[in-house]
Amino acid sequence: MSPLNSIFLQNASIVRPDFFFISGFAGIPHIEYYYIFTCFVYVLTLLGNAFVMFMIYTDHCLHSPKYIAVFNLALCDLCGSTAFIPPLIDTFLFNSNLISFEACLADMFFVFLFIALQSCTLALLSYDRCVAICFPLRYNEIVTSKSILVITATLWIFAAIAIFIGVIFITTLSFCKSTVINSYFCDYGPTALLACNDNTPIMVINWTHPIIILWCPVLFITGTYICIGRALLKIAAASERLKAMQTCTSHLILVCVFYLPMCISKAMGPSMHQNTRIINYSLSTFLPPVLNPIIYTLKTEEFRQAIKKLYRREKMHITVKMNE
Repeated sequence: MSPLNSIFLQNASIVRPDFFFISGFAGIPHIEYYYIFTCFVYVLTLLGNAFVMFMIYTDHCLHSPKYIAVFNLALCDLCGSTAFIPPLIDTFLFNSNLISFEACLADMFFVFLFIALQSCTLALLSYDRCVAICFPLRYNEIVTSKSILVITATLWIFAAIAIFIGVIFITTLSFCKSTVINSYFCDYGPTALLACNDNTPIMVINWTHPIIILWCPVLFITGTYICIGRALLKIAAASERLKAMQTCTSHLILVCVFYLPMCISKAMGPSMHQNTRIINYSLSTFLPPVLNPIIYTLKTEEFRQAIKKLYRREKMHITVKMNE
């Protein structure tokens, strides 16, 4: 048999359903209030992250390498929430649990892409803080706008390729067991478990991807803060040490909000009840994007000053208009 015929027979044997059924939050009492809460969070996420992006774009004082990374985080938060929350609301609030095979793959790609980018951007911000505290005299030489843009573009390409490879492998599976996905979206693992042919490569990807997009950034961030801690111990003046520590607090809060729920779920694994796991994962997906702009607005001095300048400028503009 020729290789071409072999490939044709292999493709012909693949069974792909027209639709998947997203079971999601089935059996959880009063879940409609959770959906309303989710809608409220989504509106705040859009407004908050759009405001952060607007401030960074319009204020020249925020045109620095650090705020290029913050802008990228806000963009990923906004896009990630848009990829995740509206389909969730449509699925469960309006009982549209059926999703086509192609739409499922698209949903899977974009949700995981922006989770990966959020994780990588937090690692990038930790690198920025590490260089600023450990090598303050060389900071402007090491961390430049060009270098951050190159790193950011590389992270986008790397994340897109990694997630795309995982999604492509899903197309090699035959789904003849069931079409019910036990998750709140087209989750990679629960979808792969429905296959009735050999899904070993998919399971390998299901294990390696969390290591690449979750545990590696966590280890990198931990390493940077060990370096930061050692650098802080070398600072003699307590006031200077405190001032340096305060520049890291907003980032540390973001890291805890993003990683802790995911790490707890991954560590507990199958022992966690399915509904508890779904609620925990969904919260860890859409709460960080709404909290990130609030944390940066309240905890970062440069951003507070930029907001004050905008307020004074708008107030002066209104006063001039009234006097005319």
